[in-house]
Amino acid sequence: MPWATNPLFKPSTTQSTAQPPDDVEATAAVAAASSGSSPATSPQQDITESPDDSFKEPTEKFTAHQIFYIFILDGIGAMIVSGGINFAIAYAMYATQDIATRPIRLFLFPNTLAGDAAVTIIIQCLITWHIELFLVNRDLRKGGVHPIGFIPEPKGRFVRWFMFLDRPKQTHEVRSVVHWLSFLRSQILRALLMAVAFFPLIWGPSIGFLVLSGRWEGDDWYYDKVWAPQIFKLIQGGVLGLLTTPPMVIFWLTRCGWALKNNEERYGER
Repeated sequence: MPWATNPLFKPSTTQSTAQPPDDVEATAAVAAASSGSSPATSPQQDITESPDDSFKEPTEKFTAHQIFYIFILDGIGAMIVSGGINFAIAYAMYATQDIATRPIRLFLFPNTLAGDAAVTIIIQCLITWHIELFLVNRDLRKGGVHPIGFIPEPKGRFVRWFMFLDRPKQTHEVRSVVHWLSFLRSQILRALLMAVAFFPLIWGPSIGFLVLSGRWEGDDWYYDKVWAPQIFKLIQGGVLGLLTTPPMVIFWLTRCGWALKNNEERYGER
């Protein structure tokens, strides 16, 4: 599923609807100049049709604003929000448990903190990916942040696929139900791959923390209903947000920068 034809970008109203666009956002870098030049040999898609669309030029190095946007606004911000949400969820889940009949343990059911930690990594990566997808696209479209233009395109097949560079041509109508479903499927797949990449970095240390904070009672580590589970979820959610959000933001800033710099109808398929 092409990033360029995601439903967040609107195809030009002057373009024929018979052929879906390939790189909706790719024409932003030359939108102003194209109005006074001869038509291109291949159809272009206008993302500046809306007065709210104001893409900035890709940068040749990290700017202070990009660093603030990626690591402070999104990184530290995600750490605070994710940690707080996970703390609240853990309090609701465990503080009311009758630990005499439903003990809170590390590995054994019904209340397994190791299982909770694994599920949290997967769900939080899925949610964070889609939140950043929409937030970063919105900021790019409104000119709130510069795309990244100094990272070279990868050459490996898997990385190019992951970055939406090599992909089949779009055949269904933009913003149709099929388009949305295909778009969401492609995003979920990449979010799950991010979860797989970060899983050993988060889950392993999480187990170590829980072993240290629990008490061994013959068959497993046991925990009180407050405050060990809540503090664990606070730390895990915060660290996960801090580590995963900046790479996701860089992903979208870089992908948009490539499209703007290339301005090709079939970007990534040369």
